[in-house]
Amino acid sequence: MLGSLKEKLGFGKKAKAEIIGAPIEGEAVAISEVSDPTFGEEIIGKGMAIRPAVGRVVAPVDGTVAMLFETKHAVAVTSEAGTEILIHIGLDTVTLKGEHFTAHAQAGQKVKAGDLLLEFDIEAIKAAGFDVISPVVICNTADFSEIRPTTGKYVKVLEEVLSLEK
Repeated sequence: MLGSLKEKLGFGKKAKAEIIGAPIEGEAVAISEVSDPTFGEEIIGKGMAIRPAVGRVVAPVDGTVAMLFETKHAVAVTSEAGTEILIHIGLDTVTLKGEHFTAHAQAGQKVKAGDLLLEFDIEAIKAAGFDVISPVVICNTADFSEIRPTTGKYVKVLEEVLSLEK
């Protein structure tokens, strides 16, 4: 009885972790494998990266598209809990000026986990000389006491890739 009372009052109960699903199907790797220091050295936040096998980006959580870059190489989604997630397709792909990318969402749009946000042509981007490794970064990292990435395995969309604790 005392245990259930404590739980109802919020004592001794650990806050539930927020789970971020994979926005892209592919190999989940450590963020340190990204050669761009902005991502690899976690300058804009902690996270992980995916070596894409399929050229589709889906919403990793229920939330809102906070920003869709004009060049369509990156999209930011804010979860319903306020987590700011940046998904960046490839490195230096901003210089492609939208070529090989198709947007299926727009800023301000409400999304459900799994909704298609972007499509990209992996082979065309590689042929243009770009690395397609795609960082998934929590931009408001400071809001969390712990960010645990899942890496070292192949992930399908919406499989857990990040677990966040307040």
